[in-house]
Amino acid sequence: MLITYFCAGDPDPQSVPRMVDLLVRAGADVVELGLPHSDPIADGPAIQAASQRAIEAGMNTDLYFEMISKTETDVPLVFMGYYNMIFRRGVERFAQDCASSGITGLIVPDLPMDEAGPLKEACTRLDLDLIYLVAPNTPPERIESIVEETSGFVYLVARSGVTGARRDLLDETKDLIDRVKTDVPKAVGFGISTPEQAAEVIRSGADAAIVGSACVDLIARGDLVGLERLVGEMKEAIRRKT
Repeated sequence: MLITYFCAGDPDPQSVPRMVDLLVRAGADVVELGLPHSDPIADGPAIQAASQRAIEAGMNTDLYFEMISKTETDVPLVFMGYYNMIFRRGVERFAQDCASSGITGLIVPDLPMDEAGPLKEACTRLDLDLIYLVAPNTPPERIESIVEETSGFVYLVARSGVTGARRDLLDETKDLIDRVKTDVPKAVGFGISTPEQAAEVIRSGADAAIVGSACVDLIARGDLVGLERLVGEMKEAIRRKT
């Protein structure tokens, strides 16, 4: 399975539906849509720059949901963003807006599982997945708790630090895939940028590869042909796994 990410509103808010269509046409099985934030603490330079461009283009929470509502697709759409945007709008209202617009799951990197109770309750009522993250330094007992609570999939952070494309897949990533014992699909992100890396995480036991910064870089350059090619090649590499 291939999961793709882009920052909604880059290069402009109206681009969201056609960007989703491009990614799905190229082979994405799930699309994460980032809600741009002025202080994206878990994101590297590429996504930080994309967030700034989207904000300058007028993207905001209202437009985010409006544009997603105009998106027609059969693949799951997942919100990715920071908790203060949810808190400011109101947990119940935000969850309802997700469900009404067509979003099926949420990833909130800065919301610890222990503090996610109100959002988890709202998501459960609205049949939304709340997807938790596991990092290479997450203790074993914490991993057990996270995989019991996550839904949709569990997001395995390939390396410590912020998002960003890299050329090698660290041994600790493969070790993490092996250490996370669960029937919930395991998706690996942070640093995957080539078809070979996507295939490697699947060969290592993951159920999905997540590509983000590499997509964002191509969007920043206006290279949508290259974006479609990259996603297509990643999907083909995952199919082959060799």
